[in-house]
Amino acid sequence: MSNHQCPDIVTMLAELIASPSVSCTNPSLDQSNLDVIEKLETWLSNLGFKTEVMPIPGAPNKANLIATLGSGPGGLVLSGHTDTVPYNDELWASNPFRLTEKDNRFYGLGTCDMKGFFPLAITAAKKFLEQPLQQPLIILATADEESSMNGARALAEAGKPKARYAVIGEPTGLRPVYMHKGMMMESIRIKGSAGHSSDPSLGANALEAMHSVLGKLIDFRQELQRDYSNSNFTVSVPTLNLGCVHGGDNPNRICGHCDLEYDLRPLPGMNLNNLRESVAQRVKPLEQEFGVQITSESLFPGIPPFQNDASSELVQTAEKLTGYTAQSVAFGTEAPFLQDLGMDTIVMGPGSIDQAHQPDEYLAFDQIKPTVAILEQMIAKYCL
Repeated sequence: MSNHQCPDIVTMLAELIASPSVSCTNPSLDQSNLDVIEKLETWLSNLGFKTEVMPIPGAPNKANLIATLGSGPGGLVLSGHTDTVPYNDELWASNPFRLTEKDNRFYGLGTCDMKGFFPLAITAAKKFLEQPLQQPLIILATADEESSMNGARALAEAGKPKARYAVIGEPTGLRPVYMHKGMMMESIRIKGSAGHSSDPSLGANALEAMHSVLGKLIDFRQELQRDYSNSNFTVSVPTLNLGCVHGGDNPNRICGHCDLEYDLRPLPGMNLNNLRESVAQRVKPLEQEFGVQITSESLFPGIPPFQNDASSELVQTAEKLTGYTAQSVAFGTEAPFLQDLGMDTIVMGPGSIDQAHQPDEYLAFDQIKPTVAILEQMIAKYCL
C-alpha cells in the first residue's frame, strides 16, 4: 500500500493558491498549469491513486490529470479545473497568491473558482483508502476551463475518463445544478474597398453592409426568442448581444473594413454549429448586394448548453444529500463535455459564483465540512 502522505486541507489549499495558473485567450497573460498538476499528482499518487498526466495537444505547458483509485465499469468522477482567470493586483486587499485567513474565510485567487474543490475532494477520498472499492473513484483536474476549455475537449477527444457519474465542483453554494446555457463568441468581418467619399462608386462601403448585417442579426434574435424558451432559466430565452464594432478610418473615406463581435447564449437543445450556419446563410446574400466580402468566424470553439434529466439518479441523490432542488445557472462549465463521455453529470461545489472572477475571492469556512461530508457520502454510494 502507499504511505498515505498527503497534507491537510489548509496546506493543500495554500500550496495550490501559491502556484499561479492563469489561463487567458491573451497569450501575454496565459500561464502554465503544470505546477498545479504536479502537486495534485504527487498527493494523489502518495495516497495510492494511479495517475495519468495528459498533455494538451498544441499546448506544451498545459496538462490534465486523471487520478484513479480502484477499478470497475462504473464509478464516480470528481472534477475540477486547475486554471484561474486573470486578476487585478491593485484591487485585492491581500496577495492573490497567498492564502489569507480572515473573517472565517479563506482569501486567494482560485479559492472558490475552483482550486478549493481539490483539497476537499482529496480529503473525502482519504476516508476510503483502506476499503476495497467496487467501482473506481476518479479525481479529474483539467486545463484551460476559463479560456478555451481545451482540457475538457482533449478528454472528450480521447474518450476518457469512463465512469457512470460525474460531479463538477464549480462554486454553486453546494446546490446541485443540472442545466446551463451554452456560450458562443463570434465575429463577422466585412472587407469592402476604400475610396474618396465624394464619389461612392469608387469603393464598396463595409459600414453600410454592416448596417444590414446588424439588422439581420437582430431579426435572427427575434426569431430565436420566438421559437425557443425555457422557464427554468431566469432569462428564459436565448440571448444575442452585439458586443463591439470597429471599422473605417476617416469621415471622408469610403469605409473599407468593418468588424463585429457578438455573444450568443443558446438554450439546451440548440446546436452551436447550426446557429453558426444560420447566421452565415443570412449574411451571405449581402456580399453581392454591397460588393463586399463577409467572413463569419468563431472567437473560440464555444461551450455547448448542458442539460441533465431532472429525474436522473445523480440529480436525485444530490437533491437528497443537500436538501436543495436542482437548478439551472447562467454560467458555462465543462459539464457538456463530461456528459458526452456518457456520464450522468451535475455541477455542484463549495463557494459562491458571486465571488468567482472578483477581487478578494474567498471560500467561506462553513462550506468546507459540508462539502467533504457530501462527497464522502457520494463516494460511499457509487464506489463501495
